[in-house]
Amino acid sequence: MVTIDHDAVLRARVLLLGSGHPGRAELVGAYRVLAEVSPKAYGPKLVDALLALRHESRDPKVDVALAAEASRAARTLEAGAPDRAERLRRALDAYQASLFALGRRADGHAVCEELAQAGRSEPLAGVLAEEGRFREAAEVDEEAARNGIPEHSFWDVVRRAANLEGAGLHDTASAVFCRLLEETRREAAEQRTALAILTWELVHFSRMRETAGDGVSAAAARREALSVLEELASTGEPRNWSCILGWWKTLFVLSGRAAEPAASPESPMPPFGRERGWSRDVRDGFLGMLPGLEAEAAQLREAGRLPELADVQRRIGIRAAVREGDHPYQFEERLTPYFDEGVTLARRLPADPARLARALTDRSMFLVAARSFEPAHADFAEAVALLHDC
Repeated sequence: MVTIDHDAVLRARVLLLGSGHPGRAELVGAYRVLAEVSPKAYGPKLVDALLALRHESRDPKVDVALAAEASRAARTLEAGAPDRAERLRRALDAYQASLFALGRRADGHAVCEELAQAGRSEPLAGVLAEEGRFREAAEVDEEAARNGIPEHSFWDVVRRAANLEGAGLHDTASAVFCRLLEETRREAAEQRTALAILTWELVHFSRMRETAGDGVSAAAARREALSVLEELASTGEPRNWSCILGWWKTLFVLSGRAAEPAASPESPMPPFGRERGWSRDVRDGFLGMLPGLEAEAAQLREAGRLPELADVQRRIGIRAAVREGDHPYQFEERLTPYFDEGVTLARRLPADPARLARALTDRSMFLVAARSFEPAHADFAEAVALLHDC
């Protein structure tokens, strides 16, 4: 039997009915008390207030405690309560993110499992991908699709294709991505999406097919991308688009997955193919490799080992894109040095046209993101010619 503190209940009601503006912490305290006596009315308010207070917090341990309490409160809401399912998903999502921020991966994984059962499977697929469990991540994606969760956006399709490709299912991954590409072609023809996005998707598809050993399809995709770039260089985008840097960033970062250490449960890596939704500990660890990579690059430069240096510099550039590749302010000025360095190094390797083609393609797609279409076309045309001659 629950003992009710009637004085506390009275103080809580006075606080809420008063003319002042109580802070979030005061609201949480009041709703805690009132949810005990009137859970139907105040349970939902307690969940919302706890999540709002967590949003203001700057202490990871406080974040976990608030999100855990919000999850417990959300679980106890009546089954028919309005927005119960959405509140539970929001609380569990906040809880798993807070756990991963503290490196508590096992606990975070368990919450992601519960979150998937509550109808939001994307975080679970992301955690599985971080641990290199790509086939399981792909199965989670497929189950979500069977349950009627729509997965037709660029972000959903790229994530799913990346998981399939990580599992070694290259043809299946290409088939999934090809459907996105076909839709993007239609939208670009109707001026419902940017030609830049179509270009990035075509180049990514060419990389997918090259990896699968399908050089014919890869070459065809490159030729189509070059044709789109010719149009961009001649006339520009038919319409002005809001910031679309996230599309470029996601595909560029994904293109570097094979050069990184293999992911495992003991040594997780980013869920390449996602712009957001990286666990905090994984993101911090990935960017935390920068000092070591920069030291390695310095040693390789001193030793004159240019092929390895070119590869390490690309890994450094990918981390720069992760860190700031979707920020439009001085975008071109901040990131140009990474791509220029890649091309400069590759030009010093005349016997390695594939590395030069890769560096030129990287810079071309970056220049498309920067809306410098003429130099982007020149770089990509050179890359296509090099690959044709290989």
